[in-house]
Amino acid sequence: MLSNGNLLSAAEADGFDVLMTTDQNLRYQQNLAGRRLAIIVLSTTNWRRIKLHMSLVAEALARAAPGALIEVSIP
Repeated sequence: MLSNGNLLSAAEADGFDVLMTTDQNLRYQQNLAGRRLAIIVLSTTNWRRIKLHMSLVAEALARAAPGALIEVSIP
């Protein structure tokens, strides 16, 4: 298991463009400056709710750019 900082570094090293998470504290726990990854933070872990609002997730993915942090509020 990797800590958040090591996970971000490993994802970048392996060529990932986007990391999607529900860890709403990530921005406060990690220095995200200079990251190549786009990070998308979902407001819930509830898969049923997420599935109902996949259009919001798709919009966030479309806006994802290197170093961006996008928060997606799932109703």
